[in-house]
Amino acid sequence: MTTRDTDDRAPGATADTSSRLGHATALMPAMTVTISLLGLCLLWSLAANAWRSRAFPGPGEVWQVLLREAASGDLFYHLGATLGRVAAAYVVAMIVGSVIGILLGSYRGADRFFSPWVVLFLNIPALVIIVLAYIWFGLTEVAAIGAVAVNKIPNVVVNMREGARALDPSYAEMAAVYRFSPLDRVRHILLPQLQPYLAATSRSGIALIWKIVLVVELLGRSNGVGFQIHLYFQLFDVAAILAYTLAFVAVMLVIELLLVQPVERHATRWRRRPA
Repeated sequence: MTTRDTDDRAPGATADTSSRLGHATALMPAMTVTISLLGLCLLWSLAANAWRSRAFPGPGEVWQVLLREAASGDLFYHLGATLGRVAAAYVVAMIVGSVIGILLGSYRGADRFFSPWVVLFLNIPALVIIVLAYIWFGLTEVAAIGAVAVNKIPNVVVNMREGARALDPSYAEMAAVYRFSPLDRVRHILLPQLQPYLAATSRSGIALIWKIVLVVELLGRSNGVGFQIHLYFQLFDVAAILAYTLAFVAVMLVIELLLVQPVERHATRWRRRPA
């Protein structure tokens, strides 16, 4: 083989190598997560075999229960009920909390007046709000969703208030000079600056809301993952409790990976990426 032949093949070989390295780099996070979860399942299985008890079932038993509940349709029915409540409470909490937080962050006088209210609601236990909502409004769907939203709204207010305080006034002056419409001000001035605060509030909000929804369902609903956990707690069926818990956690992880993160990347596409 001549030197010329070697030089002619070098670019193609380099491109193939780069392509393989790129695919390997892209697969590394998924492989790491898979290996990590398999290691956790192995550790769980070893612990369950070492301590054989109905109170500590192994992953195989939990998987069998998961398949049984899925085959009967109960798993998807109760997951759907819980997801519906999570979505409704999330939308209400984000809209109401964001509006209040931005107003408090924009008007110092209102912030001083209502700040004790925010602190008060931040420190009221979620259980108290849930119980009072059921007592005042009955064991209804509106009371359940409202109780969850009220528990989350103060957290949204605090985060969005800080975001409103950090707004750059020069952008507002630019919008006034170029006579932006109110919609353009929100779209091009307000939302891009508040995006980090919205993203952080949204991510923590979903995690908090679904936990509170389980308590709401446990105390006063006749369906949902929380209701099923309460039912199987009475039957001392730990495998079923873990099956429903892990199923819902898996759903939330899928939402995080397929919905939350892509939306966040799309919203921050204008930001400069590190080299």
